[in-house]
Amino acid sequence: MRLDELTRPDFPILERRVNGQPLVYLDSAASSQKPRQVIEAMTRYYETSHSNVHRSIHTLGEEATELYESARDHVQRFLGAASREEIVFTRGTTDGLNLLAEAIGRTLRPGDEVLITEMEHHSNIIPWQMAVRDRGAVLKAVPVVGEGFLDVEAFSRLLTARTRVVAVAHVSNVLGTINPVRQIVARARDVGALSVIDGAQAAPHLPLDVSQLGCDFYVCSPHKMLGPTGIGILYGRRAALDALEPARGGGEMIKEVWIDRARWNDLPWRFEPGTPPVAEAIGLAAAIEYLEKLGMHQVSEHERALTRDALDALSAIPDVTVYGPRDPEIKGAVVAFNVADLHPHDAAALLDAEGIAVRAGHHCAQPLMRHLGTVGTVRASFSVYTAPDEVARLARAVSGLKSML
Repeated sequence: MRLDELTRPDFPILERRVNGQPLVYLDSAASSQKPRQVIEAMTRYYETSHSNVHRSIHTLGEEATELYESARDHVQRFLGAASREEIVFTRGTTDGLNLLAEAIGRTLRPGDEVLITEMEHHSNIIPWQMAVRDRGAVLKAVPVVGEGFLDVEAFSRLLTARTRVVAVAHVSNVLGTINPVRQIVARARDVGALSVIDGAQAAPHLPLDVSQLGCDFYVCSPHKMLGPTGIGILYGRRAALDALEPARGGGEMIKEVWIDRARWNDLPWRFEPGTPPVAEAIGLAAAIEYLEKLGMHQVSEHERALTRDALDALSAIPDVTVYGPRDPEIKGAVVAFNVADLHPHDAAALLDAEGIAVRAGHHCAQPLMRHLGTVGTVRASFSVYTAPDEVARLARAVSGLKSML
């Protein structure tokens, strides 16, 4: 049985019709849909165990704390972290990157350098812009070449003894390029730089082992991996995380407070001020259990086949330009394209009229769009519930877009 045949009955929203047509949801890179197991886990928590965590002695508080901290154990296992103390819950990938830029930014000195790439999401650009601006440091970017790969020679040239941070997307949210992060991390370590990996488009689709990867920090978004919104994951190698001062203050992240000073809590709680996203963490645990039951190698294989089908079908349509690597073995579960003489927003609106949900615009990657010479693209993206016939339906609709006008 194909993976989509196994999973689709678990996703209630896929029973919807849009504009009179069965829904074809091809926007999972923006936010995936949620299986019943996630929805029910969160509902059950609110109905039976809701309370604040850590500080309560009563039964509900202890139950909520156990559920919340159990979610941390799920994430540790899923990412391959060495210890649960290396897992910090945030509000999302963007929040995790901002937290790191704020905390690391305090250590930057004039002349220090932060190295990113031309294909980064704005969430991995803007926080570093702010960090270097406030400290007199310098932000540099590795250019994109060819079908959408990082310029290896430029990376070697830009990486210097002044580099303090190398921040790179594991998988491009536009091109789908799977970057050689293991080699990038190793090269960063050689010059004494911290490595920050944006895994928002990798964690839902690829088997991960951050301990083997060797990165200092890895961030990702549960809402893209079948889990809820409002929570994020920040992995920090213990020594790297322990060396950082907390970026935000409040309750829970302290051991003792005086008027003029405070003593920080242990890892990971020193980076989790305030009431945490308890229900969302419980939903995340359910999502991880769901993905682990499917098997991430099977998930990756299923989505690679869909990507191959989409690349072949869309590339064969006249006046359609496809962006990014053409080899699905080195590409994530996204395919970006444009139809000649048709604005991507118009293309997406016409596809929506056919019940097909895709993303359109600059995808929060304007520097990359300038490199590609376009204002934006249409992006189709896949998940465990995407079926081959939905990719075929997309291709048929795209081939008729101009006639629809």
